[in-house]
Amino acid sequence: MTGWTTSDIPPQQGRTAVVTGTGGLGFEDAVALARSGADVILAGRNPRKGADAVARIRQLAPQATVSFERLDLASLKSIAEFAERLGSGRQSIDILINNAGVMVPPRREVTEDGFELQFGTNFLGHFALTARLLPLLRNGSEPRVVTLSSLAARAGSINLADLNAKQAYKPMPIYSQSKLACLMFALELDRRSKNNGWGVSSIAAHPGISRTDLLLNAPGRFSLERTMRTLLPFLFQPAAQGALPALFAATAPEAKGGAYYGPDKMSEVRGHPALAKVPDAALDEAVAGRLWRCSEELTGISFSEPMTELVTVPA
Repeated sequence: MTGWTTSDIPPQQGRTAVVTGTGGLGFEDAVALARSGADVILAGRNPRKGADAVARIRQLAPQATVSFERLDLASLKSIAEFAERLGSGRQSIDILINNAGVMVPPRREVTEDGFELQFGTNFLGHFALTARLLPLLRNGSEPRVVTLSSLAARAGSINLADLNAKQAYKPMPIYSQSKLACLMFALELDRRSKNNGWGVSSIAAHPGISRTDLLLNAPGRFSLERTMRTLLPFLFQPAAQGALPALFAATAPEAKGGAYYGPDKMSEVRGHPALAKVPDAALDEAVAGRLWRCSEELTGISFSEPMTELVTVPA
C-alpha cells in the first residue's frame, strides 16, 4: 500500500456509499467515492451545508451520482428516520463511513436523548446508525463499515461507570474516550460479524492531524486546538490527505476487516495509509464487550434486532 492515493481506488460503479459529515474529511471521502463511480449519500444535520456540498461535488465530478440526506447523529429519532428512508428506497448499502463528529465543547452538553454530546454523537450515534443499517449492509456486495477514530484515542479510557460524564466533565478526556470507543466498536463489530456470519467487514481508520472544520470549531479563540492550528500549520495535512486512510479502508482490496489504518509518517501524524498502532486499551475484548452491551442498553437498539423500539435516556 506504499504511497496509496485516490488514484488507486478501484472502480466503484454499482456500489452505494453512505458517508456521515458534509465537510472536511466526509466531503473528501464523498468526492473520491463519487469520482470512482459510487452512488454516494452524504448525510448531515444541516440541509444548507448538505446542498452546498452536493453542488461542489458535482462541479468537481460532473458525472457523479450524489445526494444529501438529513441525519442528526445526536438524535436517535433522526437516525431511525434516516435508516427508514434509505430502507424504503434501497435494497442494499456497500460502504458506510462513520465519520462525522464533534470535538471538545467547553461545557458539558447533551444530545436530544440525554447523552453527553461527544460520546453520544461520535460513538453512540454511529453505533445506532450502523445497527439500523445492518440489514441493508448485509445485502451489499462485500460490504464494509469504516469507523473513524483519532490519535486522541491513545490517551483515552472507557469509564463504564460514567460513560456520559455526569460525575466529571473534561472536554479533551471525554473526546478521547469517544474516539477510543469508536475504535473498540470497529474491532468488536468485525469480531461479531465473523462470529455471526453477517458478512460485513468492519475497519477502523484515523486521519492523523488534518486541516478540518473539527479543529476550527473547537471552543474558544485561545483554545489549545485553535492555537495549534494557527501557529503550527506544518503539522496539519490537507483534509484530502487525511481522508486517505478511510478511503483505503473502504475500497482497497488489500484492506482487512478488523484492521486499523492511519498515516505512515511522523508517528501517524501525516502521510499515506498504513497499518496504525492499536492502543492497548482498545485490545481489551472484555471491556469492548461490556461497552457494546451498555451501548445497546443506552440506545435501545440491538444488532440482532436492529429495528428495536428506541429508548429515551434521561439527562
